[in-house]
Amino acid sequence: MYGALPYVSLTSLDARSARTAPALRHIARTPDATRTVILSTPHPTTDPHRFMAEADASRYLLGSWVLPAVELAGPGQGAWHASPYVPVLPLPTALGVLGGPLPERTVRALAVALAETLSVIHGQSLTHAGVSPAAVLLAHDGPRLTGFGAVRAAAPDGVERRGLVGVDASVLAPEQASGGMPRPLGDVYALGATLAYAATGSTMPERDELPSWLRPTVARCLSRDPAQRPQLAEVVQELAPGPGHGGDAGFGVPEQAAALLGPGWLPARLIAALAHQAAAVLRAETPATAHVLTR
Repeated sequence: MYGALPYVSLTSLDARSARTAPALRHIARTPDATRTVILSTPHPTTDPHRFMAEADASRYLLGSWVLPAVELAGPGQGAWHASPYVPVLPLPTALGVLGGPLPERTVRALAVALAETLSVIHGQSLTHAGVSPAAVLLAHDGPRLTGFGAVRAAAPDGVERRGLVGVDASVLAPEQASGGMPRPLGDVYALGATLAYAATGSTMPERDELPSWLRPTVARCLSRDPAQRPQLAEVVQELAPGPGHGGDAGFGVPEQAAALLGPGWLPARLIAALAHQAAAVLRAETPATAHVLTR
């Protein structure tokens, strides 16, 4: 157990992306082994008060594909928050397991799920301000978007956000990187960069590296002019495959991602890695006997 934390850390969740992960995230368990959680603590350079304020706000996020905080540090417990554990792989880890980018079906499903999730968040008059590859966790039934407010927690408005631990500068919209207030169209920029990463392994690939079906959407998302970026409903319409899947996505509108996240949405190798992680969590009893949970 670390300091006042009421959990024992079993393993880090972000071995492949520790610097750009929105927090220091661990799979952890209570000392009596009754509960397992995903535990997040701030990076040493992150303001713990802003970190906790964003964690508190995340508890009220709506949408099927978010992973909000459900438990926050109490008085004298430092800065941390926890969410119930489900087997998950951060997107950078998933690409490492595969040895390359995600297949088209997975990227399309991921795109629609994240676009719908951001649409719901924006419908709550909120800006996520933390979309990045490391903020996306892949589970067997769909993605989980984490990192709410990571940009705001890392540095206040007016402060340049390049080179900060906990913020992936390669996905930051130019107006956010220079210290501007995070706004919804900045989330669209970050979504485009994250989808580019899922499809190529790079957040800023050359145009010809992007598959043709994804190229126009990503190019518009990554426009330096926010007014030229697409609405999230357009992202869904462009990337949901087949008739009947495209359409409006927004606050209060039925989700379309569920139709794309059925069996087979993840490659078999990732399903096996999730099963391996779940089994290792069951085996782990103390930090001394914990196993590396992602390959």
